[in-house]
Amino acid sequence: MTIKLTGNWAKGSAYDIHTLSSVYLGADEHGHDHWDSQRSEMGQLLYQLKYKNNLSTVSTIVGLLLSTYKGLETKHAIIPIAASRSRTTQPVAAVAKTLGASVGVPVYDALIKQPNKQELKNITDATERMSMLRGLITFDTANYDISGKNVLLLDDLYRSGATLTVATEVLLEAGAKSVVVLTLTKTRSKI
Repeated sequence: MTIKLTGNWAKGSAYDIHTLSSVYLGADEHGHDHWDSQRSEMGQLLYQLKYKNNLSTVSTIVGLLLSTYKGLETKHAIIPIAASRSRTTQPVAAVAKTLGASVGVPVYDALIKQPNKQELKNITDATERMSMLRGLITFDTANYDISGKNVLLLDDLYRSGATLTVATEVLLEAGAKSVVVLTLTKTRSKI
């Protein structure tokens, strides 16, 4: 399943929906919410990579992307979205590196996201999210040049599109000729 994503980018899509269904189970003794979630194939692979640090899922994820999206080798660079929190392995970067190696396209780890005290997923107002992100995401012009280049912007999860919108603005301001967005999954809701 491919889901069209509309935004300020030239073309965008999500490979699949993230969760097919979720049933709230309640909070544990520490006050953490628990859910019984049924995920799509890509959603489960991403969950394993992101929350269980299962690196063996990366090749399967890339295989699914390559079987669905043609022409990735025509891009001049693959740029992963900057991570919003520190992890042992950054999922988007790991997928980007393997995807880039598979299609012979360089991966530029060129987006910089300044630390933020408040989690973006907790901000439901789209205007507020965009405003906050505009002050946090920048492009590393000292080490990367994308002038006149067609770039693939890669992310793991599309929620509201705010992060991808601001990142696309940043890439176009840095001189990109065009930006194509690809996410592994998309949420069922738009917050």
